Amino acid sequence: MSQPAKTSPHAATASDTPESPAGTKAAAQRLKMRRELAAAAMELFATKGYEATTVDEIAATAGVARRTFFRHFRSKEEAIFPDHDDTLTRAEAVLDVAPAHEHPLDTVCRGIKEVMKMYAASPAVSVERYRLTREVPALREREIASVARYERLFTRYLLAHFDEQDHHDGNDDPLLAEVAASAVVTAHNHVLRRWLRAGGQGDVEAQLDHAFSIVRKTFGSGIGAGRTLGTAPAAPAAVRTQGEVLVAVARTDAPLDEVMRTIEEALRAK
Repeated sequence: MSQPAKTSPHAATASDTPESPAGTKAAAQRLKMRRELAAAAMELFATKGYEATTVDEIAATAGVARRTFFRHFRSKEEAIFPDHDDTLTRAEAVLDVAPAHEHPLDTVCRGIKEVMKMYAASPAVSVERYRLTREVPALREREIASVARYERLFTRYLLAHFDEQDHHDGNDDPLLAEVAASAVVTAHNHVLRRWLRAGGQGDVEAQLDHAFSIVRKTFGSGIGAGRTLGTAPAAPAAVRTQGEVLVAVARTDAPLDEVMRTIEEALRAK
């Protein structure tokens, strides 16, 4: 007689997947606990000082056991950045579902806005965290490491649109992709720091859009120059007439409905 298959006690069930209600609830509870531990850490860092604060004290202030702390964070300096993992996932999701006709640099700019949203959601907390990272070298190093993760994500995305090994004369796309990714992150961080130094006051989204427009103007026209497949926004069809002949010129990736609309308008005009 065959024996029933054994199931590991740690095996995930359908109800535990991130897409399921149970998975979503678990993720929300995890983020809630991470934020509570982060709030406790920031409170103690501000009152006792970073060096004098222990993990045990952070856990006690949050009302949990030491082992619970280490289920969520590997160290006390990591504890004041509870949202970066979740934000990185959201930024990656923006890249994954980007429209085919969207310029990849525009997509990256939209992706990094998820980071700004994280800070802007809690201005007071973000300002206090900024103050702490300026005073404590270990926290500053942790912040730099977090920023590097975003930069790697965006660089990989931009390079995926070009041949990274294709470095022949006249093709600077791989170089521009890396430089542009760094520029997007730098522009975001410049606006973020300025906003934090102002106490979290002002229209940070408008400031960020302005900074991105500068990056887009500087690098956007160079990336993908001369290419026709998914590396730049679709250009509208251009139409000219030669006697009784109608000539339409459009990019190969221009939406068909846009091309047809342009031709129809030109015919009506005649």
